[in-house]
Amino acid sequence: MYIETERLIIRDLQIEDELAYITMASDGSLNDCGFDKDCGKWIFHWITEARKLAYLDNPLKEFLAYTVCLKNENIVIGSVGCSYYEDLYETGITYFIGSQYRNKGYATEAVQAYVNYFLSHYDVPRLIATVRDENISSWKVVERIGFVLTEKRMYKDLNDDKEEFYHFYELKKE
Repeated sequence: MYIETERLIIRDLQIEDELAYITMASDGSLNDCGFDKDCGKWIFHWITEARKLAYLDNPLKEFLAYTVCLKNENIVIGSVGCSYYEDLYETGITYFIGSQYRNKGYATEAVQAYVNYFLSHYDVPRLIATVRDENISSWKVVERIGFVLTEKRMYKDLNDDKEEFYHFYELKKE
C-alpha cells in the first residue's frame, strides 16, 4: 500500500523501520499503543506479522499497519492502520505519531488519508475509533476527520490491563 499526502507518505512496513519504532517507544509515549520501552524484544516479529497481514489485505482479520513518513525527509514518524475488534465485531482506526512529531497536524493528515483509502478500498460499512478519555489529542484527531461520538463508557480493550473510560466513535461510509 502506498498513499501520498501533501507532507506524508504512508507505505507498507519495512524491516528497516524497526529502529525508528524502537526509538519512538523509548520515551514511554507509545505505551498506550502497546509499544513499550521493551518493544525492541518483539518489534521484528510484529513487523514480520504486519507485513504478512498487509499481503492478505483483510481488515476483518487481526490488524493492518503501515508506516507514516515525512515525505521530504523520508523519516519514519509513526504508524496508521486498523485493527479488528473481536469483542465488538468492528474494525477500528489505529495510529500513533512519535512524540517529537506531535502537534504539527501529522496525525490528522495520516488518519484522514488512511480513512479515505479504507472506505473506498474495503467493503466495510463503517470504521470505529475507541479512544481513552484522557487522550484528548486523539479524540480531537478523529473528530476533525468526521468521526461521530456514539457513546462514552467503561471498556477493557483486549490489550488493556484494566477497564477504563473510553470514547467510542464511528464514521459511516457514505
